[in-house]
Amino acid sequence: MPVVAVSTLVTFILGLNIALVVIAMPTIRTTLGLDSSTQQWLVSAFYLAIGLVLVPAGRFGDVHGRRNIFVAGMTAFVVASGAAALASHEAWLIAARLVQGVGIGLALAQVFGTIQRMFPAQERGLPFGAVSVGINVARIVGPVLGGGLVAVGGAEWGWRWAFLVSVPAGIVIAILGWRFFPVAERAHRPRMDLVGAVLLMVGLGLVWLTQGEHWPAWLTWTLLATGVAVLMGFVRWEKRYARRGVPMFDMRLFRFRSFSAGVVIAVFYTAGYDGIYYLMSEYLQHGLGHDELVTGVALTPLALGAAISSVIAGSKAGRLGRPLVVSGLLLAAVGLIALLVADVFLPGPDSPHTATLPLLLAGLGGGLITSGVAGGLVIAPNLTVALTPVPRTEGGSAGGMLETGQAFGGGLGVGLVGTVLFASLDRTGDWLTAFRIPTLVIVGLFAIALTAALVNLIAPDRSVGSA
Repeated sequence: MPVVAVSTLVTFILGLNIALVVIAMPTIRTTLGLDSSTQQWLVSAFYLAIGLVLVPAGRFGDVHGRRNIFVAGMTAFVVASGAAALASHEAWLIAARLVQGVGIGLALAQVFGTIQRMFPAQERGLPFGAVSVGINVARIVGPVLGGGLVAVGGAEWGWRWAFLVSVPAGIVIAILGWRFFPVAERAHRPRMDLVGAVLLMVGLGLVWLTQGEHWPAWLTWTLLATGVAVLMGFVRWEKRYARRGVPMFDMRLFRFRSFSAGVVIAVFYTAGYDGIYYLMSEYLQHGLGHDELVTGVALTPLALGAAISSVIAGSKAGRLGRPLVVSGLLLAAVGLIALLVADVFLPGPDSPHTATLPLLLAGLGGGLITSGVAGGLVIAPNLTVALTPVPRTEGGSAGGMLETGQAFGGGLGVGLVGTVLFASLDRTGDWLTAFRIPTLVIVGLFAIALTAALVNLIAPDRSVGSA
């Protein structure tokens, strides 16, 4: 139906933006003279902005209708994309990335609330699968398109075109959203919990600042402690506010094991999945010396597998959600382990150039295609299972919390993998050796998500209703 099609376009433009920036990042770094920390921030700032607005935007859509905020978000994204393409220094580009993230976050929050309201619990798997296909198709198209744009446009204009392609696409999506997204359905509109929104955004922002940054130790711990304290204040405020009004986020949803496990899975699975993209892009370009176009083609199996399995898993998620999530996470870990095994047993492991072809064939064709399939098996079923017990009136804020987890996980994965990669490279001076340690970190992230999925499989909620 039209709303699902528009929602798929939103996730497509989101995935395309991420893929294009990751592929173009080495060129951006060279052109603007970025250090490794600033480079990570260009990716993390986008995730940060998305994560900060998802829950408030979802709640706003629950109360006031989704069309206006959807269109406003896409408009902000379009304007910021144009501004990013014109950036002449790093502060300008990071600021544009933040606004891009805010805009796409406002729109994305309406996607999950709308699907939650329009479809019964057992029928949401296929729409969520379609939404997952959007981001995975973008990850097929994005690396190749990004590599082609940089190759054709050169060092000065190629990466700018990577931002400009979002402008016409965003305009089309905004027009379609105005046409098809619903307006307010409630005659009575409760007051927005602005204090809760501020506490959540400040707390998440402070915690986020500790990721992948080379702050002095005392400042890192101060930011982390303050952020945790603010988030604890958010929890206390929301519980109190729920006694007299509609809170920004209903904490009682965490009583459902399906939902709480779903948030953990969203954080750690996305951290590992996006960490793969970042790691492989850096390794293939700087470690093995490939250009952006070859790197884009090499990363295609990861997204292709996920796109195919998203549709299959989405159609089965209503009946087999929990086993599919567990199976997907196991496949993800197996894929990364296969990549490591291929790397360890390649001839001449100290020579990246000798290892190039076997790594691409055995690692990307074997290991990452498995992880790609796993992506489709995890994302749509996890959304379906996690949101099954959630009342429809809470769909926007609940979906926003899950997406906040994914956005937080994406930033965590890029920051953590980038920090470990460059620290290993500084210590060893060898890309092939340095590549192995962050790969093990990614396997560990998948293992945490798998633990949560197994707990939810073995001891599910006793009753989840049919919200």
